[in-house]
Amino acid sequence: MGYRCRIPQVKPLLNQKQRQKRLTWATEKQHWTVAQWSKVLFSDESKFCMSFGNQGARVWRKTGEREMPKCLKSSVKYPQSVMVWGAMSAAVNASSYQETWEHFMLPSAEKLYGDEDFIFQHDLAPAHSAKTTGKWFTDHGITVLNWPANSPDLNPIENLWDIVKRKLRDARPNTLDELKAAIEASWASITPQQCHRLIASMPRRIEAVISAKGFPTKY
Repeated sequence: MGYRCRIPQVKPLLNQKQRQKRLTWATEKQHWTVAQWSKVLFSDESKFCMSFGNQGARVWRKTGEREMPKCLKSSVKYPQSVMVWGAMSAAVNASSYQETWEHFMLPSAEKLYGDEDFIFQHDLAPAHSAKTTGKWFTDHGITVLNWPANSPDLNPIENLWDIVKRKLRDARPNTLDELKAAIEASWASITPQQCHRLIASMPRRIEAVISAKGFPTKY
């Protein structure tokens, strides 16, 4: 009948207020051009763990074989991991987040944009929305893009994290040092063309949110 067994996609749970804010935000940005989106410096943090196995793995088994070793998948309660912002690892809180920007974002932004203005994007994580963080951006004259909550589908950097993590599955790092080196190597292998394509997808992402009336999209 055309049905297939598949692991459901995981999307953020959005309440009615959040959906409305997403829809309003997308409507406001509906006529932004790719050139305007190119002025936005997108950011995000991502957690990388030592195990990169397929979380949706399946096994073929017979009745009574459920607990057999060949039918089990091992898990680690607290796997070694590293939190990464861009190309650096950090334990993210308001203070360290601002320090990260002081030493890494400002030099990167200057290299990317020179003396031109740019808009900085980050999500609504507590470290990002702290009053001291807002003051830091104001003191440094940085324009911050307003951002709807629970909207990873609107942030193209999420796709870059996926690319990096797919590459790490092949690298199979065994130590934290190997993991960090593999992350840096994978990130460095991302081409400018890939970044340009993702930025160019922003108008389509906006239209998708509007069509979905604020609900999660395919992105």
